[in-house]
Formats: sequence, structure tokens, C-alpha cells
Amino acid sequence: MKPEDIEPFFAMLQRANPHPVSELEYTSVFELLAAVLLSAQATDAGVNKATRRLFPRAGTPRRMLALGLPALTDAIRSIGLYRNKAKNLIETCRLLIERHGGEVPRSREALQALPGVGRKTANVVLNVAFGEPTMAVDTHVFRVANRTGLAPGRNELEVEKGLLERVPDRYRVDAHHWLILHGRYVCKARAPLCTQCAVARWCDSAPPALRH
Repeated sequence: MKPEDIEPFFAMLQRANPHPVSELEYTSVFELLAAVLLSAQATDAGVNKATRRLFPRAGTPRRMLALGLPALTDAIRSIGLYRNKAKNLIETCRLLIERHGGEVPRSREALQALPGVGRKTANVVLNVAFGEPTMAVDTHVFRVANRTGLAPGRNELEVEKGLLERVPDRYRVDAHHWLILHGRYVCKARAPLCTQCAVARWCDSAPPALRH
């Protein structure tokens, strides 16, 4: 993607969805952290189905810890890797209480020190909960960044750095949401909907007939 194409590319995504939001359901920063932790290698819809029952019972670190590992494990059984995620979430709750007074910290280092919280999860929390212009690179963002030529990279960190360099400041807070949603619903892995794509004209991989 040419440098001069980046501005109209994001302007079009913004026009189509001025206020993008996460498709995970949550009512607090802690619920967001828990939902993102549970979403690794799982769909947002699947996580939401489980957390709609879980969060009313255990929507804070203390209530989650009081719920206990067996009950939490059972509550998220429908989510992939649920046993390991339950252990990580319980331990995360304990550390939030011991180290942070039961609050979710606002630093990447503190977030990534929590079990099950990697760079992508930390970036989501920093962006969605605290409004920081971070780039959470999941499979959708990775695919779109490489396919379009926006920020090619061999791994998630390379793509993240490329996005931070190339995305204009005014679009940075919402950029990862636009890219996730675009990858999820339009620029799909196996059958991208190029003829229905609003930004195909600026995409390096679009059929020539769709490019300007």
C-alpha cells in the first residue's frame, strides 16, 4: 500500500463505522480483561455466551476468586482451552488483589505480568479500557495488514510496529477495531469478499479491476 493511500483507506473505514467497539461483552475493566483472556483461540460469540452467565456471579476479582477454580472451570467449559484459562484467570484475580488493590493496572508491564495476559491482551485492555493508541494484532489484523500491504510483517510484533509507524495519529485509537472487523466480515481468510470491499481500491491484493 502506497503511503498516500493510507489516509483514504482509514477515512473510508471510519466513514463506514465512526465509533467501532469490541464485540466482547463487558461492564467493567476487569470484565474486559477476563473476556479478552478467555478469547484466545476462541470466538467472541463463544466467550460472550459463557460470560453472560459468569459475570453476574463473579464480576470482580474478589468474587471470581471466591467462586473458586472448580466452579470457574465448569462455567467456561464451552470455551477452548478452558482448563488452562480458568487457572490463569484465578491466579490473575489473586495477583490483582495482592498487587493492585483489586484494580486492573494501566501499564503494559503490569498487565503482562498477569498469568495468561500476553502482549495482544494487554494492548486490547490499554486501548479499549484506557483509550491508548495501541495495536492489538490478532489473526484478523495480521491478515489484513499483510494482504493490503498496510503493514506487512512476518509475525505479530512486526505488524504491530508497522501499524504504529504507518497509521495516522487521528485514526490510531480505533484502527485495530476497524482492522479486526474488516478481517472478520470482509477480508476473510479463505474467501475474501473483494467485490464487496469498500477499501479494495487501495489494497495490494485486490483484483486489478477493483483498484484505482
